[in-house]
Amino acid sequence: MENKEVLTGTNLINSYLPDLELEIYHQEKIKKIKLSDYRGKWLILFFYPADFTFVCPTELKEMAENYDNLKKLGAEVISVSTDNVYSHKAWHDTSETIKHIAFPMASDQTARLSQSLGVYIEEKGEALRGTFIINPQGVIKVIEVNDNSIGRSAQELVRKLQAAIFVSKHGDQVCPASWQPGGSTLKPDLDLVGKI
Repeated sequence: MENKEVLTGTNLINSYLPDLELEIYHQEKIKKIKLSDYRGKWLILFFYPADFTFVCPTELKEMAENYDNLKKLGAEVISVSTDNVYSHKAWHDTSETIKHIAFPMASDQTARLSQSLGVYIEEKGEALRGTFIINPQGVIKVIEVNDNSIGRSAQELVRKLQAAIFVSKHGDQVCPASWQPGGSTLKPDLDLVGKI
């Protein structure tokens, strides 16, 4: 079978996050935020397809269970879908799973953010499962995008954030596969070539 789709795209790693304004539902209130409001701390944007669905609550529950760990690492989490904030509130009020969420739930109803980060599915009007880790300067450092039938791991996200923080503090070192805090790192050097 011949694939007729043309691949296009732009690498967003080390690009600045666009400074868009979004409505959020947070702490039983609806308010507007700008993404630049989170400069000075690590930011995790956690896109999901839609409220009142199936895989999404399992992911958001796991994220809620890891939220305190992420905050201790100096990060804020914002979940994002193309639903409006009233849908977020209704889901939060009616779902036993979602009512435990303490992080902001953003509405990208115009899809401007989803489109700018390459996770928008035009024909469905929803986002892919995209995760972005942005450093305190507003620069994208980690991107993970899954098909909407494949859920993500919040524990792996915590590990990736820990690695991103380590590398930002120790610019002469890099983290090998499955690196965990306290584990061995590498210093890129010609002497290492062919010896790993």
